[in-house]
Amino acid sequence: RFEFCEPAFVVGNCLEIASDSHKYDRIYCGAGVQKDHDNFMNILLKVGGILVMPIEDQLTQILRTGQNTWESKNILAVSFAPLVQPNKNDNGKHDTVGLPPCAVRNLQDLARIYIRRTLRNFINEEMKAKGIAQKAPPKRKRRRCRRRRINTYVFVGNQLIPQPLDSEEDERMEDDNKEEEDKDHS
Repeated sequence: RFEFCEPAFVVGNCLEIASDSHKYDRIYCGAGVQKDHDNFMNILLKVGGILVMPIEDQLTQILRTGQNTWESKNILAVSFAPLVQPNKNDNGKHDTVGLPPCAVRNLQDLARIYIRRTLRNFINEEMKAKGIAQKAPPKRKRRRCRRRRINTYVFVGNQLIPQPLDSEEDERMEDDNKEEEDKDHS
């Protein structure tokens, strides 16, 4: 149904990514980057790629325009927690984080996607021409949340008034329960 690939997650520090890793179209960093590490983040971009990260309390968008050229634009003032600095292991070297290989779809997958899209569009056009309304995809049925009803009573002086006071929420819950029961019966 969907044509995008499944995401792959890697646990590790982004400042310890292997220098020979592949380049990316888009990078979004959710922690403050110190000025001495922004060059490392820039290198991870493909030419034409966009990097968005907070640097020195400014959310910055960086566009890689060439092999050694970047354009940077401050978007707005922000405050982020800083990136965790890389730890050195026993040898005094950083542990590198290996990223999953970039998997390009094979020709069979691409052909299947294109054929399905073409068939879906053809069927949709045919249904519109016949005047048949398209069915909306079935919605996920919400599970009913049963809440305990809490009755509130009023004390006046030392006397308890036996009639519970129904709050607006109680009335709404009763109405919802009646509607659900009516749906169940129908």
